[in-house]
Amino acid sequence: MPDVYKQSFKQNYTNNIELSIFNCGLERCAPGQTWGPGIRDHYLIHLVVSGRGTFEVGGRTFAVAPGDLFFARPSQLIRYSADEQQPWEYSWVGFNGACAHKLAAQLPFTDEQPVHHTSDPDGMRTALTNIYSSRGLQPQNEAAMVGYLYLFISALMKETSEAKPHSTSSSSQYVLNAIKYIQFNYSHDISIDDVAKSVGVSRSHLYRVFMLNVGKSPIDYLTDYRINEACKLLRAGNLSIAEVAVSVGFFDQFYFSRVFKRAKGVPPSKYLASQTDAAETPDAE
Repeated sequence: MPDVYKQSFKQNYTNNIELSIFNCGLERCAPGQTWGPGIRDHYLIHLVVSGRGTFEVGGRTFAVAPGDLFFARPSQLIRYSADEQQPWEYSWVGFNGACAHKLAAQLPFTDEQPVHHTSDPDGMRTALTNIYSSRGLQPQNEAAMVGYLYLFISALMKETSEAKPHSTSSSSQYVLNAIKYIQFNYSHDISIDDVAKSVGVSRSHLYRVFMLNVGKSPIDYLTDYRINEACKLLRAGNLSIAEVAVSVGFFDQFYFSRVFKRAKGVPPSKYLASQTDAAETPDAE
């Protein structure tokens, strides 16, 4: 058996809230090598290059072979193990961010089928290798890694559309349209009823498809999106807290502060102060 190896890169900090790479790498595992059971706080995609193994999620076990990709969502209890006789070699990328949910909804994975056999294993491997090869701690490295991640996701989305050419009326499409509406209108005084009307479904149906595809309710998604946008504006340092609140669709500053603290653990004033302190502290080597 070839020697085992592991080459990996982990981000400890990211400036990109929209789409952030948490980790990436490539590994040839030892026989029976296992991760889990456990949960991740980000999306995780593995591409099996050679060998075999199993992926366990949702109480089910899936056999995984070369050319297969297996997909884990945040907070899912998962376990994956290399075969004892033919341990796998794989590449992987872990990511999250405000855009991650809508992108994941367009990938060829479902809770019922979290394993997908790619029609282009060499292309997928190259895409993941490009992410890892661009690794580094400088802003330009992060930009390159995220750029290659988008290309990898784009290739997967293409396989989704080819496999389901008539899926535009599916529940995921309602979610995508709702997310687009939120992203273009979050700064206005919109309600979930407005979002539901914009995509032509009832409020209750929108709730169901959001929970299915995103894992959170429409109001939670809207709130999280607004708070993440508020964080960007606070870090920029050009606006007062009241101005930031209005800019992201909160027209009561005190309510904005309560929601912000619930989401981030600190009120916006302390968040702003922490960003200022961080900017004034020189990087330690």
